[in-house]
Amino acid sequence: MEVLARVAELRAAGRDVISLCAGEPSGGAPAPVSEAAAALHASGTPLTYTPALGIAELRQAIAGHYRRWYGLDVAPRNVAVTTGSSGAFTLLFLTAFNPGDRVVLARPGYPAYRNILKALGIEVIEIPCGPQTRYQPTPELLDAAAATHGPLAGVVLASPANPTGTMVNRAELGALADWCREHDARLVSDEIYHGITYPGPDAADPRGVCAWELDQESIVISSFSKYWGMTGWRLGWSLVPDSLLGAVDALASNVALCPPAPAQRAAVAAFSEESYAAGEQSVAQFSATRAALLERLPELGWGAAAPADGAFYLYADLGEQLGAWPDSGAYCAALLEAEGVALTPGVDFDEDGTTAVRLSFAAGEDAVREAVDRILRFQAAHRG
Repeated sequence: MEVLARVAELRAAGRDVISLCAGEPSGGAPAPVSEAAAALHASGTPLTYTPALGIAELRQAIAGHYRRWYGLDVAPRNVAVTTGSSGAFTLLFLTAFNPGDRVVLARPGYPAYRNILKALGIEVIEIPCGPQTRYQPTPELLDAAAATHGPLAGVVLASPANPTGTMVNRAELGALADWCREHDARLVSDEIYHGITYPGPDAADPRGVCAWELDQESIVISSFSKYWGMTGWRLGWSLVPDSLLGAVDALASNVALCPPAPAQRAAVAAFSEESYAAGEQSVAQFSATRAALLERLPELGWGAAAPADGAFYLYADLGEQLGAWPDSGAYCAALLEAEGVALTPGVDFDEDGTTAVRLSFAAGEDAVREAVDRILRFQAAHRG
């Protein structure tokens, strides 16, 4: 957020800044969604409170999405529409865990998991996950965490992950789900980047594996923000196990009363054929940008990089290019001032990530190519 604030200041001063730090698609909502929203507002329809877990039409449409992508029969009553995926995390963490419970997170990982859990009085157990496990947790790592810290109440998994973009396959997800069942721990699966994936031609699960395919006592969280590009609409959802439904419904009406009514009504159109086609077009653009970035990665001379299986991030150690800078935060600050390129320091995602950066390639191929040119110029100017 500090980087984004500085980007805004520089742009206000007339600087040309390429921001590769936010995880935000640049294309916006599919046309049918925007058209539905415009028609809704033009109609003068009163935008009143909705049911706490969302309008029936949207819950039914989300259930249909799981049939379409995963062949899953999800009952609409198990779909809880929320104020973004952030609202889903708050609501479901509050429902599933008690103060003092221990919940495991992979590190590096999305910092809001940790911050929300800690705010709720839950003990966060972070386990370092490096290239040897493709930056994802494993049953062996969970065993070690339980042996060190005591029984675990939950495991938060992201696939594709932020900041690394790595994914677990069906067998790996199944092993984690089995571990959680055997140890009476709740699996929370963050699937907001599903669909934004770069599979090989023979991939068994090209969009990702949904945790409910393997365990319907798990919690699945997703969002309209990434595949559909609807970040500012603040709309997400969760698949809620029957065992938690009553509590989720009761808490939802107290925590947020209901998700945004106009966003809900317009989002039904996200599941039209035209909207899916727009989503696939966006993914094709991400894929082309990713390919262009990976092609030029050797020129940057950075260290180890996580395999970007999905999402739109490259997480990499700066290696020798860190040079005289004490850490990646200082490198990023200097790069922004000198060349107008904004990257996110790795310490945002990992307390040990002081030499790493996250580059978001959601801004598009032209922006990324120009940014790489500027980074190379910056590194050449500061080479010892």
